[in-house]
Amino acid sequence: MFSPLTLGSKILDWKNLPYFVGILNITPDSFSDGGKYLNMESALKRAGELLEEGAEIIDIGGESTRPFSDSISEEEELKRVIPVIKAIKSEFPEAIISIDTYKSKVAEEALKAGANIVNDISALRFDPKMIEVVKDFGCPVIIMHMQGNPKTMQINPTYRDVVKEIKEFLKERIEFLVKRGVPFENIIIDPGIGFGKTFSHNLQILKNLDSFKELNRPLMIGHSRKSFIGEIIKKPPAYRDGGTVGVSLFAYLKGVQFLRVHKVDINKDALTTFKFLMEN
Repeated sequence: MFSPLTLGSKILDWKNLPYFVGILNITPDSFSDGGKYLNMESALKRAGELLEEGAEIIDIGGESTRPFSDSISEEEELKRVIPVIKAIKSEFPEAIISIDTYKSKVAEEALKAGANIVNDISALRFDPKMIEVVKDFGCPVIIMHMQGNPKTMQINPTYRDVVKEIKEFLKERIEFLVKRGVPFENIIIDPGIGFGKTFSHNLQILKNLDSFKELNRPLMIGHSRKSFIGEIIKKPPAYRDGGTVGVSLFAYLKGVQFLRVHKVDINKDALTTFKFLMEN
C-alpha cells in the first residue's frame, strides 16, 4: 500500500477505503449544480453538509470545466474561491480542502488560505508555474488525463486504445513531475472520466480501473452525475445520484481510493452496507 498522506492534522493511512471527495462548485455554470453555491452563506452551509455527510475532502472549484465551457479570468476565479476557503477553514478548522484549478496563482492563494491539495485537470500542463507551487508547498497533487481542453474536449475524441493511452500519459506526467522535484508519494492520478471521452471510452476506463494499479499511485475518479450515467439511466444530471452510487460500488470493487461525488452520504451509506455484507 501507499505511504501515509499527511493533510493538515489528518493522516490518510489507506485503511478505510475508499475516501470520499465532496464537490463544492463556486460557479454559475457547472453542469449539475451551477449557481447553487455562489454566495458565501450557501457555500459555507454546503461545506458543513458535506463534512456531516462524511466527506474526507472538500473539492472547491471556481471555474466550470464542463464540456464546451469558457475559461474565466484568474481574478474572477480568485474572487470566487479564496473567501470561501478562508470561511470554511475558520468555521471548520479540521476540514481538508482541495483546490480544483489549473492556474498557479489560484492554487498558491488557495494553499495560503488553508487548502491542502491541488486538483489540476491539466496534470500541471496548462500553467508551467504550477509545478513550483506544488513543490514549494509540499502538497499532494491530483493529476488528471484530458484530451484537449474543456472547450474542445468533446469534439470527436479519438483513441486507438483509450486505457493504454491514458496510462502512458499519466506515467509520463508522473516521471516528469518527479524529475522536477515533486515527491512521488504526493501524486494522485485521475483518468478523467468525461474529459475528452465518448460513452464507450468511459465504459472502457471503468471496466479497466484495476489496471491503473500498475502506476503504483492512488486513483481518484470523478464520475458523479456525468453524462454517461445519463445515457444509461435516461435521466438529467440532478436525478443521477442513484446511478452515481452504482458506479461508486463498481469502482470500489476495482480498488479505487478516492471517489469524487456531489452527494457523499448516499454513496458512503451504500458502500458501508455493501462492505458489511461482503465481509460478514
